[in-house]
Amino acid sequence: METLVTLTPQQIASAVGVQAQVFTIVNDETYYYPNLMRGMIVDGEKGTDIAYYTGSTTGTSRDNDKCSQYAPITWQVDRKCHKISASSFDQVCADMKPQRDDMSDDLYAHGSRVLVADEYAADNGFRL
Repeated sequence: METLVTLTPQQIASAVGVQAQVFTIVNDETYYYPNLMRGMIVDGEKGTDIAYYTGSTTGTSRDNDKCSQYAPITWQVDRKCHKISASSFDQVCADMKPQRDDMSDDLYAHGSRVLVADEYAADNGFRL
């Protein structure tokens, strides 16, 4: 039997971390990765030059006037852009559809918000 637990936004923020990588999508199966659902690709140069910093959630509903209630969240971002095959994204979308949690809202591109003004941004980014 499942138990529903209500967490506060701060409890969620304290338990969440975000990993991010930037890709150029190519039509070349040499760059196929079958398991994007499992997290950051750490292979060769991928996932080795990481920036760590605190931030908050993303999305167009937050800006310099309206902050996210889910902060601070730890971000781990690969500093390099890597090639990946288009079919890798076909596969991750196929993998998202049968998940127990409804991921249908994540199957299409989303906007991003305007960068936060410097006076509101954390200054604790560092390299490991």
